[in-house]
Amino acid sequence: MLKSLNIISPVWNDAPEPWQWAFQDGASPSYEGIVELHDQIMFYLVIILFGVSWMLTSIIVNFGSNKNQIVYKYHNHGTLIELIWTITPAFVLIAIAFPSFKLLYLMDEVIDPAMTIKALGHQWYWSYEYSDFVNEDGESIEFDSYLVPTDDLEEGQLRLLEVDNRVVVPVGTHIRFIVTGADVIHSFAVPSLGLKIDAIPGRLNQTSVLVEREGVYYGQCSEICGVHHG
Repeated sequence: MLKSLNIISPVWNDAPEPWQWAFQDGASPSYEGIVELHDQIMFYLVIILFGVSWMLTSIIVNFGSNKNQIVYKYHNHGTLIELIWTITPAFVLIAIAFPSFKLLYLMDEVIDPAMTIKALGHQWYWSYEYSDFVNEDGESIEFDSYLVPTDDLEEGQLRLLEVDNRVVVPVGTHIRFIVTGADVIHSFAVPSLGLKIDAIPGRLNQTSVLVEREGVYYGQCSEICGVHHG
């Protein structure tokens, strides 16, 4: 309600920050699913951490050599305890596996995209093609996108993230990215949109995204591809 009345105006964190601990703010359903899965797994990890810490502390305190001079064999071996520490991790893994597989398959589906963008990774720049749009000559719209050198950055621009030609996409539209590499293996990644897909020479990979709000989302190559990787 406060947002609709323009009393507050949210500030989105769509770019990495120095010494950043938390995630960037998401702008797609895929990203929201990734964060939700992270929170679910973190819940189990915290429980396991405290449970194991409590057991180790109890064993050290209650079963030290000063308190138990005689070690009984069932303190070290027992069918019940072995069943517990075997079955419990299995249930935890199952609880983690189901939501992770669900998210994986949902992110892998590309259903009825409204537009397609082809991304071709080079050493060291990206080429893009809007296959659904043509110019006056009847050719697809194509352009190259290079990193802005550090010496040419203006105030407010981000090092190793700012480019000379940005990819512009509409909000609320199912967009398909077809990605490949021209020379070596690259990886097309936009963290705020939950995008990360390998660009492999001789192979076409595809993914989709639905951008939910306007903004500038910074991507990078997430596969070390040479001296100017970034």
